[in-house]
Amino acid sequence: MPAVTIRNLSDETHRALKLRAAKHNRSTEAEIRAILEEAARPPERLKLGSALAERSRAAGLSNADVEALEAGRERMPAEPMRF
Repeated sequence: MPAVTIRNLSDETHRALKLRAAKHNRSTEAEIRAILEEAARPPERLKLGSALAERSRAAGLSNADVEALEAGRERMPAEPMRF
């Protein structure tokens, strides 16, 4: 698992992190991990698989439709593009 070292963190920021961690009943390291996770992976981020599934549902596609597309692709593979 990757590790990160943060240098030159002010004493005030370190104290604030320790207080915040205590408020959430976790270690300072766990608090910093939680802050980084929330900042780097917000809940409203686009999830490609979910977005594609939603578009398919909105278009009215079913599993049978996808199977039919796959069967057609197997019978007649795509030709490479020529430029």
